[in-house]
Amino acid sequence: MAIDRRTFLKTTAAAAAARLAGGLLASPAAAEPTAAKLPRWRGFNLLEKFTARDPAGSNPPFAEQDFAWLRAWGFDFVRLPMSYRCWVPDAEHWLELDEQQLAHLDQAVELGRRHGVHVDLNLHRAPGYCVNPPAEPLSLWDDERALDACAFHWGHLAKRFKGIPNDRVSFDLLNEPGMVPVATYARVVKRLVEAIHAEDPARLVIADGIAWGNTPVPELIELGVGQSTRGYAPMQISHYQASWIRGSDKWPLPTWPLHLNEHDVWDKERLRRERNAPWKALEARGVGVHVGEWGAFNKTPHDVVLAWMRDCLELWAEAGWGWSLWNFRGSFGVLDSGRGDVTYESFEGHQLDRAMLELLREH
Repeated sequence: MAIDRRTFLKTTAAAAAARLAGGLLASPAAAEPTAAKLPRWRGFNLLEKFTARDPAGSNPPFAEQDFAWLRAWGFDFVRLPMSYRCWVPDAEHWLELDEQQLAHLDQAVELGRRHGVHVDLNLHRAPGYCVNPPAEPLSLWDDERALDACAFHWGHLAKRFKGIPNDRVSFDLLNEPGMVPVATYARVVKRLVEAIHAEDPARLVIADGIAWGNTPVPELIELGVGQSTRGYAPMQISHYQASWIRGSDKWPLPTWPLHLNEHDVWDKERLRRERNAPWKALEARGVGVHVGEWGAFNKTPHDVVLAWMRDCLELWAEAGWGWSLWNFRGSFGVLDSGRGDVTYESFEGHQLDRAMLELLREH
């Protein structure tokens, strides 16, 4: 029998307590998250709404088993990179919202509450922008119609989840803006933050860095948002032979540390210097930092991946930053990653990379 959205979101605390009693870990008491101080959330990206995969534009709901498993393993965060096209008919009808599809977001937020997992909602494809093809028909950066539509969607989500505490839900505005002029990006972020806070003044908002999430943006400080960075450096490790990265099939087999030539070496200290230090400088100015995506594609040798991951994790622990692996199930993840050099453990009908999972749990 179907239930309405408000009833679903108000599932009793007794149900949550019963699940926790069944073996899931209870969330530790913590101060309310703020843009100036993000918790050290650790978890995964879940991809059910990543693309609109079929002609009807529908996607399956998020899977409760994912929330249950990752929480049982000690993680407390999911980032949901979503395409707005999952809940509109097509790119030409931006304002026609499909309530049945949006109800899946309600369910995800409720699953987060039920299992003690923070839910971070992100527009991976927004009206007017996506880092992946196909390009949107209008550009968010220079067309007011696209910006109006994007503000409408964020305003709707803000109203939809108004009053749910920030320790349960946050908003991550736009996935990986590229080489966007800082002034342009700041103008767009300001508009979206205003749309959100007009509906829910207290909502925690996070903005990705520019240059595909890699470069911090001090110009956003006055907007009162946290910022999200990436953990894909160097790309020769994280995206070796990834079909969507031009030329990656020509890269030599990677090692860690990575010696591109005698003068170009990536190691832990270079990551600390070039990837962490600029973000620590931003943090020192009162901006919370989180690593919204990171991981390595399944063609990189497993021993290299684990060595690189260990250095990344140690650096982020040192910095006090949380992270979310791309992804949970799939070619970067701990389940069903399809690596050819891993002895997988059978787990509930899935193939578990136990070595990677335990490394993540240690940090």
